[in-house]
Amino acid sequence: MISREPTIERLAIARSFLLEPFGLTEATLAKALASIATHRIDDADLYFQYTRSEGWSLEEGIVKSGSFGIDQGVGVRAVAGEKTAFAYSDDISEAALLDAAATVRSIAAAGQSRRVKTGGATKVAASRVLYPPMDPIATLDSTQKVALLEKVEKLARAKDPRIVQVMAGLAGEYDVVLVARADGTLAADVRPLVRLSVTVIAEQTVDGQVRREVGTGGGGGRFGFGYFHDAVIEGYVEQAVNAALTNLESRPAKAGEMNVVLGPGWPGVLLHEAVGHGLEGDFNRKGSSAFSGRIGQRVAAKGVTVLDDGTLPDRRGSLNVDDEGHPSQRNVLIEDGILKGYIQDALNARLMKVKPTGNGRRESYAAVPMPRMTNTYMLGGDKTREEIIAGLKRGLYATNFGGGQVDITSGKFVFSASEAFWVENGRIQYPVKGATIIGNGPDALTRVTAIGNDMKLDTGVGVCGKDGQSVPVGVGQPTLRIDALTVGGTA
Repeated sequence: MISREPTIERLAIARSFLLEPFGLTEATLAKALASIATHRIDDADLYFQYTRSEGWSLEEGIVKSGSFGIDQGVGVRAVAGEKTAFAYSDDISEAALLDAAATVRSIAAAGQSRRVKTGGATKVAASRVLYPPMDPIATLDSTQKVALLEKVEKLARAKDPRIVQVMAGLAGEYDVVLVARADGTLAADVRPLVRLSVTVIAEQTVDGQVRREVGTGGGGGRFGFGYFHDAVIEGYVEQAVNAALTNLESRPAKAGEMNVVLGPGWPGVLLHEAVGHGLEGDFNRKGSSAFSGRIGQRVAAKGVTVLDDGTLPDRRGSLNVDDEGHPSQRNVLIEDGILKGYIQDALNARLMKVKPTGNGRRESYAAVPMPRMTNTYMLGGDKTREEIIAGLKRGLYATNFGGGQVDITSGKFVFSASEAFWVENGRIQYPVKGATIIGNGPDALTRVTAIGNDMKLDTGVGVCGKDGQSVPVGVGQPTLRIDALTVGGTA
């Protein structure tokens, strides 16, 4: 549900952090925006941000480091045509704000864009209620946070004597943002974010040779540290330990063209990289994406439906409003194999003559917004995991991924599988190591031959990078079979 009432509550919090301590009022914001609009522009906004963050890490049984930081500032942007002028300051004062406004208005001095009308009554932007406006850092005291990490370490070591090292980390962030747009619209959000991570190293000696393997687990979202109760912690530890022990038994991966089955959940990162980035509006407006100009065309096999959904409660990639003040949306990008739309921020939406999709995101007040994903996932089908694997005569079953990269223009991608298995005659034979999956995103989607009924989102660990900016995201998918992918291996 989209409403203005929760925005009013969050606006009160934002004012208390970002305006009142510095003697600023909404009249000051209007003055700065009016200053920018003395030249012809298409759009302008002010983005205020206060962020308090905390991190703890445990290694060798003790908490070795802790960090605590506060960052605050304002970003000022003017847009004329395709041009953007941007200035930012960590000094939140009227003088700094007006100085930044004077700096960015120069972009339109020689432009032909229309003059934006400013002033008038303040309009409160509508937004969603997807997570509480809480400070997650305050939900546990320091002693409890240390005890939580010690519990992780104790659980992991108790799982198996081959676990020789455990590293755990706990992070929390309290993010308050206020967006003032040239048309007088005000939007605010209060964003909690927590994450617990665990990494283990398993070791065993066979025929005098020592072998070590790593396993990871963890998750989080937009809630307090209380989410990490015993059952959740147990699940993360189990995930990390199982991965490390599985890899101890792994053999070199075979290479060649073969059919590949991807597991549910985090393997959706392949979808995020190979397809999601190619559906972002800026790449498509400039014609540099493999999906440019293909709205209404078939780009994937029947049954493939891909969404970018920023409206999922408590999810890491979700937003009540994006960083331009627009409410997040559930955007269907590909429906039953047909390309339906792109992910848009305000600038690219205006130039492409469509509406923003709630995907204008920025790393901080010191960065410009751009179209970015939120939670990107594929809907489930009608096959069971067992049916899909049973239909694989000879190929790879990949259940977890490490790093990957994609070329937006060609759609080519390369991903490394951190946990995978060799399958023959529909049966899992043994774990493999060193497998890389190579393909082309648009082409790979047409090779989907089976879609599982077990769609799952990741546990809340995703970070997406673009043009030097990182933002939290989510991914997900069901068990998926893709035929005729190239697999690089060591065997």
